[in-house]
Amino acid sequence: MRLDKIDMVLIKIRTAWRLGVKNIFAVIIYRVGIKLRVHPVCHLDGVAPVAPFFSSSKLPGSDLIAVSDWDTHSLLFSNVRLPLGKEPPRWLANPLTGIELNNASLQWWKIGDFESSTGDIKLVWEYSRMDWVIAFAQRARNGDENSLMRLNVWISDWLENNPPYFGHNWKCGQEASIRVIHLACAALILGQQSSTLQGLKQLIELHLARIAPTLSYAVAQNNNHGTSEAAALFIGGSWLANSGSHNGRKWENLGRLWLEDRANKLIENDGSFSQYSLNYHRMMLDTYSFVEVWRRQLSLRPFSSGLRVKLASGTFWLSALVSRVTGDAPNLGANDGARLLPLTDVPYRDYRPTVQLAMALFAEKKAFLGEGSFNHNLEWLSVTMGKKEAQNQSSRLFSDGGYAVLHRNDTMVLFRYPQFRYRPGQADIFHIDLWHAGANVLGDAGTFSYNSIPDLSWYFSGAPGHNIVQFDDRDQMPKLSRFLYGNWLEPHHLSSMNHNKDSVSISAGYVDYRKARHDREITLRDESVIIVDRVSGFNSKAILRWRLNSTNWSIQKTNGYVIVSDGKNMLCVTSNVAMVRAELVSGWKSLFYMQRSKIDVLEIEISNPGHFSTEYSWSV
Repeated sequence: MRLDKIDMVLIKIRTAWRLGVKNIFAVIIYRVGIKLRVHPVCHLDGVAPVAPFFSSSKLPGSDLIAVSDWDTHSLLFSNVRLPLGKEPPRWLANPLTGIELNNASLQWWKIGDFESSTGDIKLVWEYSRMDWVIAFAQRARNGDENSLMRLNVWISDWLENNPPYFGHNWKCGQEASIRVIHLACAALILGQQSSTLQGLKQLIELHLARIAPTLSYAVAQNNNHGTSEAAALFIGGSWLANSGSHNGRKWENLGRLWLEDRANKLIENDGSFSQYSLNYHRMMLDTYSFVEVWRRQLSLRPFSSGLRVKLASGTFWLSALVSRVTGDAPNLGANDGARLLPLTDVPYRDYRPTVQLAMALFAEKKAFLGEGSFNHNLEWLSVTMGKKEAQNQSSRLFSDGGYAVLHRNDTMVLFRYPQFRYRPGQADIFHIDLWHAGANVLGDAGTFSYNSIPDLSWYFSGAPGHNIVQFDDRDQMPKLSRFLYGNWLEPHHLSSMNHNKDSVSISAGYVDYRKARHDREITLRDESVIIVDRVSGFNSKAILRWRLNSTNWSIQKTNGYVIVSDGKNMLCVTSNVAMVRAELVSGWKSLFYMQRSKIDVLEIEISNPGHFSTEYSWSV
């Protein structure tokens, strides 16, 4: 049954109230100002600086390991490698198709939010995030003068093709902020934060003049736009202030103010972050980690103890979900391929470098023992290793963010339940991620693309992309726009974590906006996990999905049991009501932005209220 117009209006009003009247007002003011051409950004003007931007490193020679990418191949979204020629990239083209942008000569504020002839605009933005600046600086620090020349040539070429405040690459304040952070990181690597060339100072000032006027809009999003842009203002502002810039001190203080505010507001006491996304959590931690590294290098005034406590909590939150075997972690929430500090060749999905760096900075501990590439971030940024070992992973309820993490031996279950102070980005209520011996055996679909053609967001962010029960072919919450759901759910009940000798368990329930009810109980044992789902209140059908993360499963149906197996692991489902359908279907998973691969998905459908019982067991 579809929502009528009155229902939809009421849902939008309630959702707007939850988003915050102040935030809605800030967005409206920004958009009206742009529409009427009276916003300060409509009057920005600037002249592109000229090379050189970096000179030869005056630091002692380094034997640290530089990243291998950005030599003969580029690296997009931390995973897509494309051949690099002698010339700089085409900054205004989709690197996968070669299609050039339309309207690239317009002032950025005259270009629509999703106005791109190339499809997903992130494909164009990726080169302009300037990950390559860090790679070239590392090799230049190690004595490669060709990389230093290349660094200056590429920045000059970027400015020639992206004159200040014109075109798509100036449109997003967060994209500009990432460039500032990468340029600052290169300066630290080359020891030029205090002896900065005039061209680089001017380039930083152009960026801060773009970021500052739209900071209120970024803050209103209650996500990493605010943290990234505040970080760029603090870093760039203090950098310029050291050279005597009056605007620099103003921007530094503004950035400091909002870095404190965002940490206090967006990081929950249990360490959860407002975006309910593991990769955006990494980006937030890397942002604050680099801010703290920069503060120490310039001997700036410390941040508050409250900020440090919040960031320590955020570090422990991420550490609780990262595999000690592979460094991988659940593909929870939105994942756009961002990796802010690409200082090492570890795989994109290895989160250990972030955890190790943040643990040293904010908790003075080490999450991972011994030598390994997870220590390279500390080495390149001259951060001392934490003194004490962090506590081992254990089962824990992160009640502020809505996560239960169950650990037993080398197995972990992540259980997502509804607890929203900020807007949910995916219909993933009651999703389960199951990890055994470092491998993800039941997983989230990921993101794939924010703006694919055809649009596949309904699959990846919606119910089909998660290990949940879907009612009547709809999501658990009505989708109001590309990144916004309405009628945010709350738990009908939630048990405490129950520990005993043989298992750890938890249960929760919810009732959605159409009065469908779902109760899920999870019990993790040494050799299996058991999930019991009780469902009722739906109209015509309920579909239980288990996303099996590979394509080599076989199915067997016998005596009311449905069993699937890949030869090593087995999943068995029973129900107390008749199964209308039980089959393996083809599904998708996306571990990296703009990439997807096929998997098997077990779907079991019922048409009457009842319960499912699922047991997933593995070879010991």
